[in-house]
Amino acid sequence: MSSVKKAKVHLISGFLGTGKTTALKSLMAQKDPAEKWVIMVNEFGEIGIDGAVLSDSGIPVAEVAGGCLCCVAGPQMGNTLKKLLADNQPDRILIEASGLAHAASVIDELKVPPFNELLEIGAVFTVVDPRQFVDPMYALQGLYKDQIGVCDVLVASKVDLCTPEVMAQFHEQAAKLFPPKAKVVEVENASLDIEWLDIPVIEKSRYRLKTLPDNTMGFQSQGFTFPAESEFDGEKLTQFFNDLPQMTEGLVRAKGVFQVLGTWVWLNWVDGQWGANQVAWRRDSRFELIAQSFDADQIEQRLRQALE
Repeated sequence: MSSVKKAKVHLISGFLGTGKTTALKSLMAQKDPAEKWVIMVNEFGEIGIDGAVLSDSGIPVAEVAGGCLCCVAGPQMGNTLKKLLADNQPDRILIEASGLAHAASVIDELKVPPFNELLEIGAVFTVVDPRQFVDPMYALQGLYKDQIGVCDVLVASKVDLCTPEVMAQFHEQAAKLFPPKAKVVEVENASLDIEWLDIPVIEKSRYRLKTLPDNTMGFQSQGFTFPAESEFDGEKLTQFFNDLPQMTEGLVRAKGVFQVLGTWVWLNWVDGQWGANQVAWRRDSRFELIAQSFDADQIEQRLRQALE
């Protein structure tokens, strides 16, 4: 039986008013004529405005109005996507999510049958206003954290309205995000580079940390990744984190995101304590640590033993 060529799907997320539709239009203007694209636009109101703005491009555009893709409009999203795939056999699908959509839930919908056999999740974009990004009040909102956490490419728009101090704070905070972003960019007029659609988003199974805390010069660091479909056993992970101080010398920091029982959790060890929270990241499971010394092979073996 011949395998079906998967269409690459990209989600463009972001809070209300950050410029998602403008960003999408900028990509459409750069489209290779040889590629077949379809666009799906989600708006929270009953009447879709963004779809009307995009529909004069010659690219098929479908609207899902009346709720965010992941809840009220969930069934409509599935039916609309099936029709787009059947009618167009596209190479690429671009989805503009409502500013009120939980982006991780949209990704989850795209990973279940039949879509997991038809779609490949490409680079996910989140467009932000840096003034909001550095505002602690926004950082406390679950929806905003979800949109930041799920993306591969973090796009700072409206930079012309930001002070140099805000932009410096934006880049400082963006560099500390975990898992790290594949790309953090500043753009004018929310204009995206079409080459970013194919930016590598899969990390190697082992990788070196790109940035280290100032006080860890000469320490070892290592990152490990596991495919997105990997499931971990919660009890075994707990035991792994409890045993970490004995498996390392001079442990400074350990953190990871793991899929456990279909839920994605962030685990963090610092100053002898570890905690856990749910996160929006969906690209892969991964673990990073910094210590004076450790056996990377032993760490990877213990992580693999924690797999379901």
